[in-house]
Amino acid sequence: MSRELPLWEVFVRAKHGLSHRHVGSVHAADARMAIDSARDVYTRRMEGISLWVVPSASITASDPGEAAELFAPAENKVYRHPTFYEVPDSVKHM
Repeated sequence: MSRELPLWEVFVRAKHGLSHRHVGSVHAADARMAIDSARDVYTRRMEGISLWVVPSASITASDPGEAAELFAPAENKVYRHPTFYEVPDSVKHM
């Protein structure tokens, strides 16, 4: 009887200061094997400086179909919106 290895989600950080980015998945028996497999599959050309692996079974995601209800409460919190001050023209990115 063959048993499929657990699935791990792989995140790579390309350079210092950048965020980790989801790049795919690997099957592995444990975290060390998942890191080694992720390195071999997703950083063959030395694109990364850091890897994260997370068991897929440990990830909880929101349902895109429930986005309206999930994010609607933010509309009621006006203090989160920059409407009470003017941004000077000299500020290019905010």
